[in-house]
Amino acid sequence: MFSKINQLLSPQNKDLRKRIYFTLIVLFIFKLGTAIIVPGVDKTKLSSDSMGFFGLINAMGGGALEKFSIFSLGVMPYITASIIIQLLEMDVVPYFSELAKQGQVGRNKLNMITRVLGIVLAFIQAYMLSFAYIDNGSVTDYMQFSLIITAGTAFLLWLGDQVTAKGVGNGISLIIMAGIIATLPTMFVDAYKSFVVTDTVQLLLLGIAKFVLLVAFYIAIVVGIVFVESAERRIPIQYANSSTKNLGKQNYIPFKLNSAGVIPVIFASALISIPGLLANFIKNDGFQIFVSKWLTLNSITGVTLYILFIFVFGYFYTFFQLKPKELAENLQKNGGYIPGIRPGDETVSYVTKVLKRITIVGTTFLALLAALPIICANMPGIPSSVSIGGTGLLIVVGVALETFKQLESSLVTRQYTRGRR
Repeated sequence: MFSKINQLLSPQNKDLRKRIYFTLIVLFIFKLGTAIIVPGVDKTKLSSDSMGFFGLINAMGGGALEKFSIFSLGVMPYITASIIIQLLEMDVVPYFSELAKQGQVGRNKLNMITRVLGIVLAFIQAYMLSFAYIDNGSVTDYMQFSLIITAGTAFLLWLGDQVTAKGVGNGISLIIMAGIIATLPTMFVDAYKSFVVTDTVQLLLLGIAKFVLLVAFYIAIVVGIVFVESAERRIPIQYANSSTKNLGKQNYIPFKLNSAGVIPVIFASALISIPGLLANFIKNDGFQIFVSKWLTLNSITGVTLYILFIFVFGYFYTFFQLKPKELAENLQKNGGYIPGIRPGDETVSYVTKVLKRITIVGTTFLALLAALPIICANMPGIPSSVSIGGTGLLIVVGVALETFKQLESSLVTRQYTRGRR
């Protein structure tokens, strides 16, 4: 770690430092924008549920939705659009399937379609949210506020592209990570005030112990996430033709323990939030009471459905990304095989069995992370702003690891290039 820092400080890596500075400036602009509230909003309604889909949007946006700032929706509409396009590529819409097979040209077209769909979704979501935050407004008012928020999302997507091209790491991912990290100092300060600031010595010592335990628990969760994100199941492969393999090097197919990432949580959060949105629009007292009692994350049935959705979407998205049949066919075409497993249907069955087993472990860990904030919210004596665990930490750690790997790769490439001169 320290050797990498010394390499970054080296005069020979001045261009890489400029890219880091550019990235930090963009993230500062993003944080500045989260503090600019859309004009005309009823400030008495500036609050957001800490759980569910909108709680996830608020966390990814650095609390922007809670303030109803110009970046209220963050890049979440783009993430939703990306998921939709990926699903449509699965032979649902032949046009998208063909684009996915056209290489880089097809990917560029899909990226453009995803961005357009993301802007459309941003406008629809912004228009719906305007009714919750603006009282007695005209259609023009709602349209104006919706356009402001949609423009904020479009500006963030542009900033993300600039970071990807001129900075370090994936710009969209870094903006999401920055939004989540921005809420952590406030959370720890609120926890400190709640636990430690007291008049009696006995309560002071107990509060310090609680605060230290909270910090230690957070560190343990981060360590666990790093372990899960780095863990992978490697299936060894061999090639019948010796000319197609690297001599002295073991070939294998790596499967991540949590291949689906946070996508199952996004799906589950969106699905569990639909009844609440319908209840707000229908305005039926009986339906609202039913939803509040049975279909929210404050109820046992709501939490059970939430965790069940995570497992279902976890399995679905894992097998959507890693298709055992296609993997077996590609392996056979290249003359490869898994030792002790026959090519064809037997390979498909073996890979499917391996994926099912690791998905159980990975999805269970993901469900536990998603359930921790809900458990924390129902514990007495803990401020509402304090959230233990959650998928936000999974996003932060995942993006941080990928960015560090990219920086490390850049340093190694530069060192290798200079060594050849």
